[in-house]
Amino acid sequence: MQIKKRRRPAFVVVLALITVAALVTGIALVGNSFRFSQEPVTIPGPDGDLAGILTLPDEGAARGLVVMVHGDGPVEATQGGLYAPWFEGAADAGFATLSWSKPGIGGSDGDWLSQSMDDRAAEVSAVLDWAQRSDDVPTDTIVLWGASQAGWVLPKITSAREDIDGVVAVGTAIGWLGQGRFNLLAQLEHDDADAQERESAIAESDQTRGLLKRRASYEEYLASTTSSDPMTADRWGFVLRNFDADATEDLIASASRAIPVHLMAGTHDRNVDVAETENTYRSIFGPSLTVTHVDGAHSLARPVMEDNDAIGLLTGIIWPQALLAPGAIDDYSAFLSGVRR
Repeated sequence: MQIKKRRRPAFVVVLALITVAALVTGIALVGNSFRFSQEPVTIPGPDGDLAGILTLPDEGAARGLVVMVHGDGPVEATQGGLYAPWFEGAADAGFATLSWSKPGIGGSDGDWLSQSMDDRAAEVSAVLDWAQRSDDVPTDTIVLWGASQAGWVLPKITSAREDIDGVVAVGTAIGWLGQGRFNLLAQLEHDDADAQERESAIAESDQTRGLLKRRASYEEYLASTTSSDPMTADRWGFVLRNFDADATEDLIASASRAIPVHLMAGTHDRNVDVAETENTYRSIFGPSLTVTHVDGAHSLARPVMEDNDAIGLLTGIIWPQALLAPGAIDDYSAFLSGVRR
């Protein structure tokens, strides 16, 4: 006698899917639960209004303010939610955080690609002036937080103003061109590029450097590049405006104030030569500098988050608190806790 296989009832499959969905939703709710509240703010900037977010501690009044200075790219106020661990770390230390979308992004007026580093510093200064005038923004103590490209902006602000009480620098560089070459070589090594690939990439980089140094037009750049993903005209203009940036002189000028500076560096940073940054900072800031190395990439994310886009995206959605390297936010909170005016 032939025995027929019994089919699993459809409801069992549906039940399993519902269970998995509920589990993922529950994890996401827990992973996206943070100890802060937020309110939108509109900040008058040099080229129009800036759409911002003011993040406040859930418990107690904030005793100070962290002002966030973004790195490169079209960054909105919360970095798509990825800034949440930083917001929470500041809140745990009793600090509010003020962040805003770059010009032309997230409802802000203007165009970030039209800016120089001086323009970026002027924008941050305008935000600080607004914060000082606003009764609802706690400015008794002010700390600047800046990542990557912000390294060319932060010292311009601290050397020009008297109301900055501390600086947190995350993966900042010293020279624009030097940073670009370090990034190129580190990425080639990471990708196990062969000799021909390496030679070709360096030649392309050298050619672009030459064009920048003689202020070539975008048309000339486009005609000469062999890149499969060339810069847009706006990006070329941005790089042309800023490629000679070097933080050294501004760092020296800012050191006269002797405020605490905290450098946070990822040991797997392929974008910036963090050893060069640390050595330069130590020679300039002396005892005002503290340095923390974390087991992270350029953004201080766990290396797997930057090496695997799928894992990074999934973690960012479900459990953003796990994005950053272990200890990074605790270290940030500890530094803020010690900053006083």
